[in-house]
Amino acid sequence: MTKATTHRPEPPRKKFPRSFKDLTPAKHFNPRTFFQELIWKGWFTPRRGESRRPVFPKLKTGEVAITWIGHASFLIQFTDLNVLVDPNFANWLFLMKRIKHAGLKIKDLPPIDLVLLTHAHFDHFHKPTLRKLAATKIGVMPWGVGDLARNLGFARIVELDWWESFAQKDWKVTFTPSKHWGARTLHDSHRGYGGFVLEHQGRKIYHAGDSAYFDGFTEIGKKLAPEIALLPIGAYHPESFRKVHMGPDEAVTAFKDLRAKVFVPMHYGTFKLSFESMEEPIDWLREIAAEEHILKRVKILDEGRPRVF
Repeated sequence: MTKATTHRPEPPRKKFPRSFKDLTPAKHFNPRTFFQELIWKGWFTPRRGESRRPVFPKLKTGEVAITWIGHASFLIQFTDLNVLVDPNFANWLFLMKRIKHAGLKIKDLPPIDLVLLTHAHFDHFHKPTLRKLAATKIGVMPWGVGDLARNLGFARIVELDWWESFAQKDWKVTFTPSKHWGARTLHDSHRGYGGFVLEHQGRKIYHAGDSAYFDGFTEIGKKLAPEIALLPIGAYHPESFRKVHMGPDEAVTAFKDLRAKVFVPMHYGTFKLSFESMEEPIDWLREIAAEEHILKRVKILDEGRPRVF
């Protein structure tokens, strides 16, 4: 593991919550609105999509196959390395219903060498999914998250600060900053959050995790020059949600800041996490990408279907 200058954001000052709104960093919602918009409506929304048995391509050295599982979950494959990022196959997160099926089933995954976990939120760090994975794997995650990963089957747990890297053989992952938060429970402020740049066989793939727009995307682009950027585009309405998430408009700006070649959207269409419609983020992204003349560089993946880059 190699170290650059270690940097962590200052943890927020602990305050006793005065209302339900104080339980979320952006003070998003009151209990009635939260339950009606994000829970109740989801219960009566039919689950769409299907889990299909994927046909994994035979890759050549230097090729990478990316399969979107749904939400922020991806399978990234090289000839000799299989990586899962934020795997979540849940049909329910407590009372929150998954609106679209995972693109494939856990049993159809290839052997996994490496699992990258961007932060401890339940929709990204899903313990039941992790328990079902084979035990011969490495888990790389932010500082302060390793205790959650114990007894989940990891052969090795690695915690990183922002800009730290972990490498084995000829692959490397670097943990990058984001504008989000990492608490799993109330006042659980010691846990980190961020994204990853995975480097292997001359390719660089960036998974942003959860993030609002911030000038860190420019820094990531300058330092690590990712080629393929997996960027979140959902959970941005009402406006206060943009303190911790991006809409398609800001995601396009982030893509330009990164100077990446390919934009793969994520974090939309799976769970009802905010008040925009489930279809709006991807429709809006297509519109903006056409206006910005980058539509050919935006690759919208179908869940469960590998795409070779």
